[in-house]
Parts: sequence; structure tokens; C-alpha cells
Amino acid sequence: MRTPLILINYKAYETSVGEKGLQIAKKAEKVSRETGVEIALAVPATMIHRVSHEVSIPVYAEHVDPDEGPHTGNVTVEMIREAGAKGSLLNHSERRITLDHLYRTLERLRASGLESIVCVSEIRALRAVGVLNPTAILIEPPELIGTGRAVSKERPELILEAVREVRTLGEESLIVGAGVTSGEDVLKALQLGANGVGLSSALMLSKDPEAKFRELAWGVLRFLGESRL
Repeated sequence: MRTPLILINYKAYETSVGEKGLQIAKKAEKVSRETGVEIALAVPATMIHRVSHEVSIPVYAEHVDPDEGPHTGNVTVEMIREAGAKGSLLNHSERRITLDHLYRTLERLRASGLESIVCVSEIRALRAVGVLNPTAILIEPPELIGTGRAVSKERPELILEAVREVRTLGEESLIVGAGVTSGEDVLKALQLGANGVGLSSALMLSKDPEAKFRELAWGVLRFLGESRL
């Protein structure tokens, strides 16, 4: 995983599927190529193959299950790998899983050479997840998700504490999310020590996704002291 990272979670909006979802992916790729900023997409299972074969930027599943066999509706690690995913988002506040489910899924992802981004809502959960060695941890206070009130402004102390915890755990990267809407939000999160940001509605519901991608990328470039926009 290359950082600083901008991770877009497609969720299940009208813009998340079909041609609309694909066009957002192509705009993300365009901005990533022009700026050098790493942009990754977590997309619905039905979009993994289409998006991953149309763009070169990293594509992740929004969720994955550990069990093969007689489990109707499961989306398995083998399925997302075959479809072209680089890994999976796990344990989002809108799709919580048990610690056992998480452990077994991480084991399957690692065995398949895929990455994992595990969501947590608080420091205590971050500590529990960190010992499982995911590729990255995404901390998001649920009360700020979708509010437009960025965690980097509302709860900077949470990011600082999370950064300290992750550094003691080892090699995991820390992504922060909830309420991220602007380049300034991105810049502030990175200045506080995060390795990237995660967001959804600010991009997926934007009237001009390309302009929003450029604004978010500006925050990364400002942090890096560069200007390529």
C-alpha cells in the first residue's frame, strides 16, 4: 500500500454502480496519474471486475467473508481476488463483524496475497485489531460519518492518540475518516500523523467528482510540499 492514500468507499449510492461508478473510477485514475497522489477505491462486489479491469489504480472490496462452501450470499476472498481486487475493507461501522470473523478473514487475505484495511471506531478497538496485523487501520468515529464535520477538526486528539498506538504496534498504516470533505481536511489529517484519509459521500454525491478529487489531492500535495495541480 502506497501512502499518503486517499481511499474512496463507494458504498451503495446510485453513483456506485454501472456507468456512473465506472466514470468516477476513471476520474480518480486521471487525477491520480496527473498529480502522483495515490487514490484507491473500495467498490461493491458487483463492480470489482469491471472497475479493476478499466483502471490501474488500486481497487478493494467493500467487504469479504472468510468461509467457502455452503454459505449462500458469501463474498469470499477467492471471489474478490479472481475479480481483480487488491484487498478488502473490513468491519466498517455499517458492516460490523465479530473478532473471530475478522481474524479468519485476515488469515485468508494474507494467504491469498491480498491487503486488508480494517475499520475501528475507537482506540480500544484499534489496539485489539492492531495485534492481528492488518495492512492498514482506518479509524472513524461513527458520530461524524457523513456529517461534513471532519475528524481532523472535531477530534484531532483521537488522531494523535491513534498515531501513537499504531507506531507502537509495528508496520500498520493509519487512515482516518468521518466527515472528510475538503483538501484542508486531508492536509490537517496528514499533519497530525495519519497516512491517509477515507471518505465516501463527499465524493460519491459530488456534482463534480473530478474537481473534488483534485481538491483532495491538493491536500496531499500541500502536505508533501509539492504543487502539480
